Amino acid sequence: MSMPEDLLARARAAKGFMPEDEGELLHEWARERLPHGPALEVGTYCGKSAIWLGAAAREVGGAVFTVDHHRGSEENQAGWEHHDDTLVDHDLGVMDTLPTFRRTIHDAGLEEHVVAIVGRSETVGTWWRTPLSLLFIDGGHGVEPARTDFRTWPRWVAAGGMLVIHDVFPDPADGGRPPYEDIYLPALASGAFTEVEAVGSMRVLRRTAGEAGDAL
Repeated sequence: MSMPEDLLARARAAKGFMPEDEGELLHEWARERLPHGPALEVGTYCGKSAIWLGAAAREVGGAVFTVDHHRGSEENQAGWEHHDDTLVDHDLGVMDTLPTFRRTIHDAGLEEHVVAIVGRSETVGTWWRTPLSLLFIDGGHGVEPARTDFRTWPRWVAAGGMLVIHDVFPDPADGGRPPYEDIYLPALASGAFTEVEAVGSMRVLRRTAGEAGDAL
């Protein structure tokens, strides 16, 4: 089922980097998996992908958690390609995407379905114990953030649940390497996940071995 028209318009208008065909894929898998347990997104930014996830939660029930410190990834900082000066708290001199995210989710009518967790991925994940029906990793794209996200989160995907990874580029000419080398390949090598679908830079893997909480 396609995205409802009201939320599709909101997703298109939101700040972010999610191509529409990849957002549709995320929405479809969230609709399938949310009846079986919560979904969690690593890397909120301004809430664009959270609309795709939240739309599914509005349709079928369930909850979406989204984790971000909201100070911007390396590639969002001043002087980098994806920097947006309108997202800087000029009193503090740092990025702050949280107000934009909150307005995005409010205007989309999804505050009852999307829960923001404000904190660093590793800090939050250290205390996380709930099995996930779907995990979407779209956090920092540097080597260390990607490795941290892999160490922290995929183990909590339930048996039969989905691990969705954004910005996976097998060809170095197409984009950065860490999501491919430090999340996607290790997930496959772990033996716990099997790839089931790919659209653009999005890869969808199903947990086919082990249980939530098992070390990878």
